Amino acid sequence: MKLTVIGTGYVGLVSGVCFSDLGNEVVCVDKIGEKVLQLQRGEVPIYEPGLQELMQSNSEAGRLSFTTDIAAAVKEAEIIILAVGTPSLPNGEADLSYILGAAKEIALAMEGGPKILMTKSTVPVGTNETIERLVRELTDHPFEIASVPEFLREGSAIRDTMNPDRIVIGTDSDWARQRLTELHRPLTDRILHTDVRSAEMIKYASNAFLATKISFINEIANICEKVGADVSQVAEGMGYDKRIGASFLRAGIGYGGSCFPKDTQALIQIAGNVDYNFKLLKAVVEVNQAQRFNIIRKLEATLDDLYGRTVAIWGLAFKPETDDVRDAPAFEIIQVLIERGAHVKAYDPIATANFRRKLDHPSIQFCASAREAALEADALCILTEWEEFRTVSPAEIQSWLRGPHLIDGRNLFREEEVAGTDLSYYSVGRPNMNRGIRERADLLGIR
Repeated sequence: MKLTVIGTGYVGLVSGVCFSDLGNEVVCVDKIGEKVLQLQRGEVPIYEPGLQELMQSNSEAGRLSFTTDIAAAVKEAEIIILAVGTPSLPNGEADLSYILGAAKEIALAMEGGPKILMTKSTVPVGTNETIERLVRELTDHPFEIASVPEFLREGSAIRDTMNPDRIVIGTDSDWARQRLTELHRPLTDRILHTDVRSAEMIKYASNAFLATKISFINEIANICEKVGADVSQVAEGMGYDKRIGASFLRAGIGYGGSCFPKDTQALIQIAGNVDYNFKLLKAVVEVNQAQRFNIIRKLEATLDDLYGRTVAIWGLAFKPETDDVRDAPAFEIIQVLIERGAHVKAYDPIATANFRRKLDHPSIQFCASAREAALEADALCILTEWEEFRTVSPAEIQSWLRGPHLIDGRNLFREEEVAGTDLSYYSVGRPNMNRGIRERADLLGIR
């Protein structure tokens, strides 16, 4: 099939590359000329394992190309995939200006045979109907509308796209349903056909539920710290229940990134627009926001005053295997440390440049290695569970630090690994392994 993908952000680029790898002829369109030139040179503007190699091989095979010429790309395509950004407005609603602008350009460029306009961007319920009305006002060319939400995860986007849990196709057109089923059939037989509005809602409901699981296990972790239970064992026991499942039950410092924060806020606004108070999801967001500041409370329990202290930070990306720092917990944690007079030594294997573009301060020293960041620091905080950090032993960490204080926000280390050191060790939702620091935390009421 001939496909045109509008937008070369995370979803658009990964989708275009993967569809070309299935044998389709794909043209990816972007307005930013420099970005298109970069892609034409075989350079990927985002970090995603396996993406560059797959992009280069399909470009060389002639199945994948990049352009700024939306008119030519739309004219030749049977299926046009909308994958432009829908960032949050100040009130939490999705900003639809980019996707509606793209829809207008598509309408004015339609020629040739009938088209399928397939939306992959995450949009509020009813948006595809708005897109359809807008396009029909601008053209008499035959087309059908469909919502096919994406469920890929940064860091495993290629694997998730090529081996999806399910494909959701929302359309009222039998022809579009048949063609889109044919397009996705090589990926999986688990294809769900719905109406358009239900497909739009499935995306928001899925992300909201996963965010709820994360905030739930973090609340359980906070209780575990107070009663002396181990949240890792609790989560394992819960996960064996097939009704619950083990995924997204890993306690830590909360979720971040481009999807969960944006989509939970958008769903709260969607509910509010129809006079429904989504109390549960509001609580999920509140819990997530507060969870990251447990790092600060635990630092203060072990260091007293943060003023003049040097705090090492391992991990700036919101999750491992990505350079995405959008809504990463590291931002707020580091900002609080600076406000309280601390000097920060920060390191991330991939995301440092992206982070620095958004937050650069004289009190932040960006380091070239994990060792450099930890060396002579009064405490180390682990904020992202990069595999590189797992390979460093707690004994080695202790040898680098000036103060033997480790705040493990991602529960990277096991009890037996830390037990043989003199580290004052805090994890999330697990019994503290240093008696002195445990007794001090009890006195301060944070345990």
